[in-house]
Amino acid sequence: MTNRVVLASSNHGKLRELQEALSGTRWRLTPQAAMGVTDAIEDKLTFVENALTKARHATAITGLPAIADDSGLVVPALDGAPGIFSARFSGQGDAGNNTKLLDAMSTLTDSDRDAHYFCALVFLLSSDDPTPIIAEGRWQGRIGLAAAGDGGFGYDPIFEVAGLGCTAAQLSPEAKRELSHRGQAVTQLCEALGRSR
Repeated sequence: MTNRVVLASSNHGKLRELQEALSGTRWRLTPQAAMGVTDAIEDKLTFVENALTKARHATAITGLPAIADDSGLVVPALDGAPGIFSARFSGQGDAGNNTKLLDAMSTLTDSDRDAHYFCALVFLLSSDDPTPIIAEGRWQGRIGLAAAGDGGFGYDPIFEVAGLGCTAAQLSPEAKRELSHRGQAVTQLCEALGRSR
């Protein structure tokens, strides 16, 4: 038996990635836009809280179970910035965000360039589900001195993957899906959905 679940996101890349991941489960993903749901207001202080807010918003409107994620880049030397504001860090899209981050880190030492991507991915059966499934992924790396590579999106051109000697933008889509924060969270969520619900 197949069950519908709404994706609380307008991001086509997330939809495609999650549809592929859920292909072997009983869940069939439908984007929120196809059901007339607009984006929720992300006004919480953590990735997990924002993901839960998005999922609750979508399931309250549609009456269907919902999946949502919130993710971003965390630089400890900048007190966690850009963090939950990663997508709107500069207000000028990906290129502006990368430039602003490189400028903010221009005086930091090499040892202060550590960073990680973080993803919180949640599943709710209903808007008042008291036991959400919460999956998390963390991708370690560092911020380079300049952009390299033309794949991926966001901070990928300046995010040097730990142990690989390349940026996330230089990885193949397959390698990125396997290694990334979102890939880790998706795997964890699918395992949890296979055991329950």
